[in-house]
Amino acid sequence: MNMRKTVNSHKRREGERNQGFAAEIRKNWRLFLMIMPAVLFFLIFNYGPMAGIYYAFTQYNFRGGLFGSPFIGLTNFKILIQNGSLGYLTRNTVLYNLVFIVAGNILEVLVAVLIHRLSSKKFKKISQSVILFPYVISYVIVQVFAYAMLNGNSGAVTHFVREEMGAAGFNAYTTPGIWKYIIVLIYLWKNTGYGMIIYLAALSGISKDYYEAAQIDGASAYQQIRYITLPQLTPTFITLLLLAIGNILRGQFELFYQLVGTNGLLYEQTDIFDTFVFRLLQNSFDVGLGTAAGLYQSFFGLFVVLSCNYFVKRSNPDYALF
Repeated sequence: MNMRKTVNSHKRREGERNQGFAAEIRKNWRLFLMIMPAVLFFLIFNYGPMAGIYYAFTQYNFRGGLFGSPFIGLTNFKILIQNGSLGYLTRNTVLYNLVFIVAGNILEVLVAVLIHRLSSKKFKKISQSVILFPYVISYVIVQVFAYAMLNGNSGAVTHFVREEMGAAGFNAYTTPGIWKYIIVLIYLWKNTGYGMIIYLAALSGISKDYYEAAQIDGASAYQQIRYITLPQLTPTFITLLLLAIGNILRGQFELFYQLVGTNGLLYEQTDIFDTFVFRLLQNSFDVGLGTAAGLYQSFFGLFVVLSCNYFVKRSNPDYALF
């Protein structure tokens, strides 16, 4: 009798699986109706525009439109390679983003841990607000501050370098080598507050019992951070790292464009894909070449995410995105 019930139950489950997706919709149509707005949003704004990928393989003209423009295959990609743009743009964008990701996350964790251990709630709130404040400042305002400090006539930093360090002819806007440090410092100053909030949220989820037990055992503040706080933050750190790596070939356009603008002397050290494509469309409006650069960015980011997620999954499956 029990065997017969088991077989019948198995057949019933097989029948339910064989009914397919249509049966699932009929059964849970209310749930599907609830997620329909989100599905439509992604279909319209994320998947629909993907048809524009075809631009990368055409010599676009307005008369022909998307599918009426001449098909030229991989010519746009060859142009990017032959004029040398692909190499230095990839180098600049990847290196800048690597520094942003690594240095940014380390600094965000450090600041979050220090603020989390503050005993004064009032001082903690003030510190959070002060550190977060640069994040809400427009890059246009940041550019004004930077120019006021670095311009060759009356800039405070320029004056200090010339008068105190003896570099009489110093001008930041004609010295490409220093801009990689300027850009990184400004990025960290502006974005550390936002990342700090994320890590503070993760820290608030750590049970106080761990710290109380560690204090009873005589653990110092450093030991508590090393053996309790940092291990508990590891999943958040890896998740944010994988999400950031997906955009490793997409730079901070506002940061680079506002600080550098159209100063061609600095392009070799500061030009990234986003600023290159913007100038390309602004000057020649070569839609095909710009789309080719964007498509290269997307595939490069996809490859990096899949690779990193694969290695993370092999070392610790719990930390992988998928």
